[in-house]
Amino acid sequence: MAGRGQRAGPSLTRPVPRTVGLFGGSFNPAHGGHRRVSLFARAALGLDEVWWMVSPGNVLKPAAGMAPLPARVASARRQARRAPIRVTAIERELGTRYTVDSLRALVRRYPHIRFVWLMGADNLAQFHRWKDWRGIARTMPIAVIARPGYDAAAMASPAMVWLRRWRRRCRQESDGARSGVRARKAVSMQSAPALTILRFDPDPRSATQVRQADPEWFRRAVVRSLRDAVTHHRIGETGH
Repeated sequence: MAGRGQRAGPSLTRPVPRTVGLFGGSFNPAHGGHRRVSLFARAALGLDEVWWMVSPGNVLKPAAGMAPLPARVASARRQARRAPIRVTAIERELGTRYTVDSLRALVRRYPHIRFVWLMGADNLAQFHRWKDWRGIARTMPIAVIARPGYDAAAMASPAMVWLRRWRRRCRQESDGARSGVRARKAVSMQSAPALTILRFDPDPRSATQVRQADPEWFRRAVVRSLRDAVTHHRIGETGH
């Protein structure tokens, strides 16, 4: 404790940055694979928590078959229960359509949070098709989670060719899911561009399989009194 007349040190006067993983997607619907991947990434990267950014609409996916946003948020909330995961539809509030614009807006809105963009290898394989994907890489570090059937295409993709020079090793990338011990903050992942590849036991679950088995899943979703876990605004069919 600082004595009388002494100034408190920097650690007492400056906010301690939180580290948050951003995991975007349609979550159409959310399933246990999303949860498992998120908890693994949190442990491997030493994140404080993960935000699931439920997209109002994915420009790379057809609108047909996309459940209403409240139903998708409700499915994500159900999967995220009792986990350090926040479910948010903040992109609708920001009014952004593309990931690069959403991430830049989040960095401006939350200057004391260190963000890491989390995505599957399937997204890395087509990352070069995203609007200003190099801008995304320059905005925050990227962690790619291996996904069965996509690794070869991801490693050979134009985006990976460009990102390879900034690849960083993650200390727990091979055993983070098993150790149960959260890693210390990865210094190499605190600046951008930076890329790390996270590998763990594959999880075969997919939203496509869930929809095929239960096409009407969204009709049973409880969407009353939904609130955004980040903004705390109400989520309804047509408004916040």
